[in-house]
Amino acid sequence: MTGVSAVLASGVFASGDETNPLIPAWGEVIIGTIAFAILCWVLIAKVFPQFEKVYQERHDAIEGGIERAEKAQTEAQRTLEQYRAQLAEARSEANRIREEAREQAAAIREELRVAAERDMAARQEAFERELLAERTQVVGQLRREVGEIAVELATRIVGHELQSSDRQRQIVDDFIAGLEAQQSADASAVPQ
Repeated sequence: MTGVSAVLASGVFASGDETNPLIPAWGEVIIGTIAFAILCWVLIAKVFPQFEKVYQERHDAIEGGIERAEKAQTEAQRTLEQYRAQLAEARSEANRIREEAREQAAAIREELRVAAERDMAARQEAFERELLAERTQVVGQLRREVGEIAVELATRIVGHELQSSDRQRQIVDDFIAGLEAQQSADASAVPQ
């Protein structure tokens, strides 16, 4: 026997009248229908509007959040563009300043070079003047000494002292001029 027919046969559902236990009584159906209608009305009138309200609030919060996020993103993008523009401007300014500094450094180097050349030329000129003055002094001193030696030698050779100092000087100058002429002739004869 199957399980359902065994239950029916055992008489568990047996009541005094022979009614089908699978078919409910009409009173229960009406009460169940009214209870279901009340439940539907409560759900439609009270609960679903609350659900709709909560849904709308969340929807608005999400949409508002998305809008705020989009506005924030747009603002951030605008700010980023401004920063990039400022950065580009700062880089160009830095390049300009760097270029000006290079030009100024080149100008300063040129000024220092010109000043150094002028200073070197002035020192060289002063050195040449000093050298010429010393040469003139040495040549004059050398002439006197050579003159004295020549006069002394001439005195020894001639046997008496030459009287006139002007005459002595003339003889010494002629002798030195002869030496210089001889030296110039020797220098020009030497091939270069």
